[in-house]
Amino acid sequence: MATARLDYVAPWWTYWLHNFPHFNYFFQSVDGTFNPEEANYQQSLIVLACVGAVGLGLSLLVLAVYLVCLCCCCKDIDEDSKRPETCCVTWAAVIAGLVICSAVGVGFYGNSETNDGVYQLTYSLYNANHTLGGINNLIAGSVGHAETGLKQHLERLDEIFAARADYLQTLRFMQLMVNNVIRELAALPDINKANVDLGAIADQTAAIEYYRWLTYLLLLILDLVICLAMCLGMAKQSRWLLITIIAFVGLSLILSWASLGAGTSTAVGTSDFCVSPNKFIVNQTKDFVSADVAHYYLFCSPNLPNPFQKSLTICQRSLTTMQIQIQGLLQFSVPFFPTAERDLLGIQRLLNSTEFSVHQLTVLLDCRGLHKDYLDALMGVCYDGVEGLLYLSLFSLLAACALSVMLCAVFRVWTLMGSRDREYDDIDEEDPFNPQARRMSYNPRRSNIHSFCSYTSSLGSQASLHPPPQSASNVVPPPEYMNQSMLFGGSPRYENAPLIGRGSPPPSYSPSMRTTYLSMTDAQIRHFGTDFQV
Repeated sequence: MATARLDYVAPWWTYWLHNFPHFNYFFQSVDGTFNPEEANYQQSLIVLACVGAVGLGLSLLVLAVYLVCLCCCCKDIDEDSKRPETCCVTWAAVIAGLVICSAVGVGFYGNSETNDGVYQLTYSLYNANHTLGGINNLIAGSVGHAETGLKQHLERLDEIFAARADYLQTLRFMQLMVNNVIRELAALPDINKANVDLGAIADQTAAIEYYRWLTYLLLLILDLVICLAMCLGMAKQSRWLLITIIAFVGLSLILSWASLGAGTSTAVGTSDFCVSPNKFIVNQTKDFVSADVAHYYLFCSPNLPNPFQKSLTICQRSLTTMQIQIQGLLQFSVPFFPTAERDLLGIQRLLNSTEFSVHQLTVLLDCRGLHKDYLDALMGVCYDGVEGLLYLSLFSLLAACALSVMLCAVFRVWTLMGSRDREYDDIDEEDPFNPQARRMSYNPRRSNIHSFCSYTSSLGSQASLHPPPQSASNVVPPPEYMNQSMLFGGSPRYENAPLIGRGSPPPSYSPSMRTTYLSMTDAQIRHFGTDFQV
């Protein structure tokens, strides 16, 4: 049952990208035909890559204008209002974060598609390299067997059959067949003349793709981390966190515009190749492969004849004819020339090996195998690869715009934080309802005086209880509950403020307060007055 033949049709987005204007450094129009060795074409791709630099410059210009306007508006806000509105800033940051998250999703899909396309390309290159290597090895092996092995055996048989003219005539005919096989095998394409190792190209492509995939993955993760840090920074309103966010947003902004330029240039160049890949390959292989051979493998049409069919048929017939001659010599000459049997069997083995190699060559030289690898490579590059690059370019564009808006929001939050700090600075420190004033009301120089005053008040409270007079020798030690205060490290278990006049019970005093009171000298009593005398 015949299978349907697949044909390559370039996707519509490759034509759209191919129609992008191509200009060199002097803004002169350049032909969009894929020709990476031409200087003008290389300049046109570099000019397309500079789109990212232009976008970065515009973003920085917009940010600079916004900062100037922000600085000018801050003065008006400080004069007119003490509490600027933050609703617009919050919504701008939220929308920018949502856009970045959506762009990251697009970027993950595009990165995966591009990686799949490049993997399909490298897999096809490895298969094609294996096929071409097998063809080259079979041709080289068959030619080597014919030039060395067969000729050596025929020379020895020529000496053995020197007395028989009919056998010598058979050997001359076999020598002619060997020369035909060598000539036809030499007419087959020699892959070594191409000087192109598809395996090495596939290895380099896979290495470049790995680093490209890893770079985009890190950029996508960085954008997600920036979104999370932005939410945390606006909630905490930490200046250090906002400074870190500004640094990473600036880095991601530069990388996004750079990736946009590189992705656009790569997508356009690849689309130029995908629009007309056959023309480029024919031009690249014209030095070592004829045009009919190239068209046979590129199109693989049933209407195109196999350019190697004639050579393979001649080889097959020559080998079959030599097999018949060897069978006759083995049957009729061995009884008279027993020493010739070894060389005749050696020739037979070489003919069998060469015939098997010719059958393998017939299969490998068929266009269907290499054409399938060629189509798979084109499908991987022009469909998955270019489509993934378009999604990555969209990610870069959305991320760059959203990051610019996020930077504006961060700058606005910074100014609002500065305005809030200035509002706190304007509060009266003497206001008893100001928390900051209450925190700063403690004065170490006043603490000792306050304690002495508390002693005076406590003495007054003790006098109101009319305790019985005691002599110095009959001083009762402090109660045990006062000594337990050492276990609490001087905690405010014992009061240090008078409660007289408010209907409160008598205050309790810590042991340190009582010791200080009992250890007062006469000079201190004269200094503070007679309020402390018992």
